[in-house]
Amino acid sequence: MRIDFKNVDISNLKDYEKKAMDAFDTLINKNGEGNDFLGWIDRPVDYDKEEYDRIKKAAAKIQSDSDILITIGIGGSYLGCKALDYATTNYFFDDSKVKLIYAGNQLSGSYLKELLEYIKDKDYSINVISKSGTTTEPAIAFRFLRKALEEKYGKEEAKTRIYVTTDKKKGALKSLSEKEGYETFVVPDDIGGRFSVISAVGLLPLCAKGVDIDKFMDGFRKGREDYTIKDFDKNDAIKYAAIRNMLYENDHAIEVLVNYEPKLKYISEWWKQLFAESEGKDHKGIFPVSVNNTTDLHSLGQMIQDGQRNIFETVLSVKNDNSNLEIEEDSENLDGLNYIAGKSMSFVNSKAMEGTIIAHVNGGVDNIMIEIDDIDEKSIGELFYFFEIAVGVSGYMLGVNPFNQPGVEEYKTQMFKLLGKPGYENK
Repeated sequence: MRIDFKNVDISNLKDYEKKAMDAFDTLINKNGEGNDFLGWIDRPVDYDKEEYDRIKKAAAKIQSDSDILITIGIGGSYLGCKALDYATTNYFFDDSKVKLIYAGNQLSGSYLKELLEYIKDKDYSINVISKSGTTTEPAIAFRFLRKALEEKYGKEEAKTRIYVTTDKKKGALKSLSEKEGYETFVVPDDIGGRFSVISAVGLLPLCAKGVDIDKFMDGFRKGREDYTIKDFDKNDAIKYAAIRNMLYENDHAIEVLVNYEPKLKYISEWWKQLFAESEGKDHKGIFPVSVNNTTDLHSLGQMIQDGQRNIFETVLSVKNDNSNLEIEEDSENLDGLNYIAGKSMSFVNSKAMEGTIIAHVNGGVDNIMIEIDDIDEKSIGELFYFFEIAVGVSGYMLGVNPFNQPGVEEYKTQMFKLLGKPGYENK
């Protein structure tokens, strides 16, 4: 993985080095706010080997009796998994060992109704992911899908098709699992949801799909080697955090994550949660948004090129594109494309990216480049770890706790009050 900061004015970056290194020390030494949620830092090398083996065995069982695994969860309980799932799946036919379908990440009755219709004649299993078991969206989805599963297979077989990822010792879902005899996996106490893809939260459904979770873990280990180095000049995660902080103090309130390969779309969705929930506190933080180019150049491109100069871009690119589609010459040339005849689609896409970067930089938009080798398990694991270290450093530089999310509770309070949940009448 390579990071390029040449399109950012870093003439005063040294002014931020000490602040960044202090924040990094706080993170790595685990002596700051939220330090009880830093289990992800060493997770690539310090994980439960017995549970890891059980994940593989459960995945093999799901592959033997199910065409579909319905993954029920919201936020960090599904976004990391969805990102790698989408990135490694064929656009038009899913040749995975098991197809992953997601539920419990919104409250749409139409979605749930259509899902229940779709699975009627399919063999499927369920993986419900919730630390408490009472989060509204996944709890509702699980109630419907559990009933459908029991009606299809009978209660005894249904038990063998329900896999629960929840708290190790307590909570409604843990109690239900013990009562019914569901196989359970652990949501670690020391890893918050948006960092949890490296645990059973992400590894079980990904392994069932047929993703090589060993290579995924290798990517995280590579990230840990590269981005826990205590050296500002050699650690690009620290430098990225410092540059973000520098730009933020220079009135750059919005960061746009850009990709030129649609398979990276849900990487952006995971990234948005990671940075928004980690930094958006005390009326602080850079607002994370994303665009999918070249598609969005024909919609949001005008705003980025000529709109307010309160934004900067971080562009994700892929070094190895193996599509090998070459544009052929046409004798009539009615579309005027013969000037690129003999060129590959990957070449044209790369020039579109380079041209856009030049145009945006000329228009006053600072630009950071991140290049990964491939769209595969190892490269994405390393990318995830890079962003996780960066957001920890960045959050501490801002002066917030990067590992809580107190603001999300307010909407729940107001929703429960409107729904008439007992105990919320006078909130």
